[in-house]
Amino acid sequence: MFDISEELKKLPTCPGVYMHKDRLGTVIYVGKAINLRNRVRQYFRNSSQHSPKVRSMVSNIAEFDYITCGTEMEALILECNLIKKYMPKYNILLKDDKTYPYIEVTMSEEFPRVIRTREVKRDENRYFGPYSDSTAVWRILKMIDEMYPLKKCSTLHFPENTRPCLNYFIGKCKGICVGKADREEYLEMIRDILGILGGKDAGVIRKLEGKMMEASDALKYEEAAKYRDYIRALRSLSEKQRATMVREHDIDILIPIRTHHNQIVAQYRVREGKMIGREIIYMNDETESTREELLSAFLKQYYLSTSRIPKEVIVPVHPEEEDLISDLLNHIDEMNAKAGTDVPHKTRLYIPERGEKKAILDMTLADSVELARSLDERADRDEERKRNLRQKISELIRRAAEIDESIPRLLEEDDEEEYRVEAYDISSMNGLDTVGAMVVYEGSRPVRNDYRKFRIRTAEGDDYGSLQEVMYRRLKRAREGDPGFSRYPDIMFIDGGLGQVHAVKTVMDAFRLTIPVVGLAKDDAHRTRAVVFTDGSEIDLKSEPLLFSYAGNIQEEVHRFAITFHRGTRGKKMTHSVLEEIPKIGPKRRKALMEKFRSIDAIRKASYEELMETEGMNSQAAESVLEFFQQ
Repeated sequence: MFDISEELKKLPTCPGVYMHKDRLGTVIYVGKAINLRNRVRQYFRNSSQHSPKVRSMVSNIAEFDYITCGTEMEALILECNLIKKYMPKYNILLKDDKTYPYIEVTMSEEFPRVIRTREVKRDENRYFGPYSDSTAVWRILKMIDEMYPLKKCSTLHFPENTRPCLNYFIGKCKGICVGKADREEYLEMIRDILGILGGKDAGVIRKLEGKMMEASDALKYEEAAKYRDYIRALRSLSEKQRATMVREHDIDILIPIRTHHNQIVAQYRVREGKMIGREIIYMNDETESTREELLSAFLKQYYLSTSRIPKEVIVPVHPEEEDLISDLLNHIDEMNAKAGTDVPHKTRLYIPERGEKKAILDMTLADSVELARSLDERADRDEERKRNLRQKISELIRRAAEIDESIPRLLEEDDEEEYRVEAYDISSMNGLDTVGAMVVYEGSRPVRNDYRKFRIRTAEGDDYGSLQEVMYRRLKRAREGDPGFSRYPDIMFIDGGLGQVHAVKTVMDAFRLTIPVVGLAKDDAHRTRAVVFTDGSEIDLKSEPLLFSYAGNIQEEVHRFAITFHRGTRGKKMTHSVLEEIPKIGPKRRKALMEKFRSIDAIRKASYEELMETEGMNSQAAESVLEFFQQ
């Protein structure tokens, strides 16, 4: 039994990090201290003077743990890492911190690529972001892809007899795999792209304008039109810039904002003297925190994992532990400089009092007022849509319960827990390589970690039988206690009509479960048409636009998931099916052949000498391959 009063006496007086835990052993708060004994004791003394948040936390503390550190800076860094690891309930957290995408330029490779990533490393590569708008990332990448024929594949070393892919033949790649790319010319394109991503696009635009004029003078109007479109795309990107400063510095302006529904930090970025955009980072806090606390939590968590920090960070209020955070930012600058991801510099954290920087801070503060209003309006609309959608799902469950009296489960109107929907689809090609897919939604959001795939074993070619096999295996795994299938949904959507619904209902009855099952029937144009119940009655979705949109999105998602799995399964089978028919060619030799020649066609055209160069091949195996393809 953990005796808090006795354990408090054992605490050391050195710097460190402490972790409060509840009765289940879950970490509910992580903090740092210069003196662990004094800091942790404060929680259990004079509780009436604590804030409501601290009183609530202390009432849930069943035990605590701690880690000693050499300095307060070491404790601060460890605190930030442990907060990311445990995501404690009573800490202010970056909401969905790992979901923000970056654009990565793989400078560590001989021919760098420009890709989308969610993981930032302190390596030789260059990272731009994070971007809260994933669509913006795809738009930027698409524009770069249109403008520059870069390497698309991740392969670093190519065999001598490699055949170029389709991108080379359509002019989307310079042909690195076949040695037709000039590295200096390629790196010049990469330098242009780094300029574009860094906000330095004026030189790129001038270069494109020169090429456009040259093409026009040479009467190459199609080529000139191509450069014109590139220039328009770049200027369209530049039009998002909101202000210009006289001196060319990289600056972040951070505005903590509290609204009725959200706690956020708006990050305004100034690069090369131009404000290039605004990112909204949501903060997750169980209780109300001050702007100073929000800003402090953001600074400690956000910048610790970034590979570059600007020279100046402007804020409207002094964050808690401002001096220590300033030291932390400079420490991160040193780590980034050593890793080669940034140039050596120090970061200044301050509130400007006059001049152009005070003007741009005032501008961002004015913008943040409008931003808070629009976010609240959006949250109100989302909340109304959520209520309406919940009502529609409740009506589906209620109608299913009226048809089948064994269904007792209804969603309560005042229940705050999101309803859970599972949707199923079957995919095959002419009855072969049949697979099943299950997707899960909680409310209007997909829960991708709970998606499941099924390769049909016993009922291939039979749509109803395949659905029954999928449902049997899903429910059997749940009955056996498999945590991946342990949660049952509030309702199941089946891609198909009455036949599919009855097939699933048969299995459900065998397991004596009373989960509502409905079908999603499509019209001749393959659009979601109606919700089908077990008695054959339907709800025409033409008159239910909200339900039509929701059900249609789920049906498209499960279909996409099933098709993607089926294509992968079929592709692997087709790739290896021919080689599996060749005598004396087992799994190891099949793998070696594919790694060397990359395609069945290349193996078919290979000579005896080329086959003998493959790892694990002997004369009998090589002759067997030649004889097989000759026949």
